[in-house]
Amino acid sequence: MFDLDRFIAECQDAVLATDGQRAVRELVARTVSDHAELLRALGEPTKAGLNTLYRSDTLTVLNLVWGPHMTLSPHNHGMWAVIGLYTGREDNIFWRRINDETGSRVEAAGAKSLMAGEAAPLGKDIIHSVLNPIPRLTGALHVYGGDFFRPGRSEWDAENLREGPYDAEKTRALFEAANAGR
Repeated sequence: MFDLDRFIAECQDAVLATDGQRAVRELVARTVSDHAELLRALGEPTKAGLNTLYRSDTLTVLNLVWGPHMTLSPHNHGMWAVIGLYTGREDNIFWRRINDETGSRVEAAGAKSLMAGEAAPLGKDIIHSVLNPIPRLTGALHVYGGDFFRPGRSEWDAENLREGPYDAEKTRALFEAANAGR
């Protein structure tokens, strides 16, 4: 049976390992492999949201719930992450930074779809966008090797793909809009 306090304690221990990301990935993969049990323990998602389960300077654990067809523009984290889905589907597009005479922009460089029961690592320099391609809520555990909410991150405009500072309020508004549309 999934126990949130035990999961967080195991993540705290895993971050201290020689290869903290690999240790966390193994933990998250094992946890979401029984996605039905995790869904029972966390509860069926009822609204989109970025729900903080744990936060410190070295570790952040989020329960992210994507609204139906919700899209998040390209952004970075500046730290490694591990994503594990317990319900729904999450499509990630990976982006490569391009610097030209007009500044920094990105271009698509790959993609990965995750379904319930799957986990994937993201390196500290990854830029990705997220799409929930299905008409219902998607739930995922996101574990970060640092304080996810610290300043200094970037996001890229969805239309012109130009870099700018990450806007947490804009992201919160996306989750609110996803809930208003339900």
